[in-house]
Amino acid sequence: MPSGENVIVDTEIAQLRAAGAEVIPFQRSSDSIGDLPLAEKALLPLSPIYGRAAQRDLSQLLEAERPDVLHLHNPYPLLSPWVVRTAHKHGVPVVQTVHNYRQVCSSGLYFRDGHNCQDCRGKIIGWPAVQHKCYRGSSAQSALMATTLAVHRPTWRSVDRYIALTDRIAAHLRDYGIADDRIVIKPNGLPDPGEPEPLGSGFLYGARLSPEKGLGLLLDAWQRHPDGSLGTLRIAGDGELRPLAETVAAARGDVEYLGILDKSGMEAARRASAVVIATPTWNDVLPTVILEALSAGRPVLGTQVGGIPYLVGDTGWVVPPEPEAIAAALPLARDEAPGRARAARERYLHHFHPDVLTARLLEIYAGLSANSERSPR
Repeated sequence: MPSGENVIVDTEIAQLRAAGAEVIPFQRSSDSIGDLPLAEKALLPLSPIYGRAAQRDLSQLLEAERPDVLHLHNPYPLLSPWVVRTAHKHGVPVVQTVHNYRQVCSSGLYFRDGHNCQDCRGKIIGWPAVQHKCYRGSSAQSALMATTLAVHRPTWRSVDRYIALTDRIAAHLRDYGIADDRIVIKPNGLPDPGEPEPLGSGFLYGARLSPEKGLGLLLDAWQRHPDGSLGTLRIAGDGELRPLAETVAAARGDVEYLGILDKSGMEAARRASAVVIATPTWNDVLPTVILEALSAGRPVLGTQVGGIPYLVGDTGWVVPPEPEAIAAALPLARDEAPGRARAARERYLHHFHPDVLTARLLEIYAGLSANSERSPR
């Protein structure tokens, strides 16, 4: 299944094309590694730093197509941040959408071993990431990523314009040394599903069932209320905490574990619910589940981390990532959901609708292309 980031990129390309922009994707997938020639496979360990094949192919594409802007999303592992230098060599300005904290953090999450972590901030090389095997659970790969981040500090500081998905990402970039006039806050958006259907009842939690996504936190809060007093809690997803979800669902009549759901299954579960819950404990940048909820007119109960306060605004309930706070908010959300449903939909229409965001993105492109200090192409 594609990651949330892949879905967002594909959606953004479709929206730009619908607005009349010509978009030429330059993408590499880790799934293709098995088909690479032996010579290129031998160089793979260095690809986060340089990515020789990617630079060659990108140079040929830039020479042939002469684009106005290169829009970068995720350069790891096969492209490498060197694509920024390659674009600049060809006089093409670069805008990057920042999906995580990987300018500083090897894992990109600012999270390890069950808690938020910023041990590598301010260090020339992020040795704590190597010590704790933060990248793919490997000391060697973590050392390579920490080295990559050190090597490419000047590369990242040469990006012409950064798109921060939320104010939290903008603060992260400023802390990294990026000037305010090179940062624009523009969140991701999702296609409009149409006018919402009437609210269902109960709550929906849909996420990867891993500790940082907060399922344990939510179930701790939920079990502080008598069985049936809050309505139904529907849980969708899979991961290492699946046994916990199954155990609680077997023990209580007001918890349903739905397993892995496809898009239509999630839409049905959302229609059946009145409130969507997002309770991560890490600084989640921009949970797609919240955008989907707002577009469907479902208010959100979320934790006060990452980009969640920015997304929810004043349309839902944002509380500290603590069982007591979530437990106190659950009955409020149950009772107040009907009065907040329209506000949730309006927030989507005014802030996250593709018509709004695509127009903003085209403005960013136009400003870069017209005012680029790069040499003429």
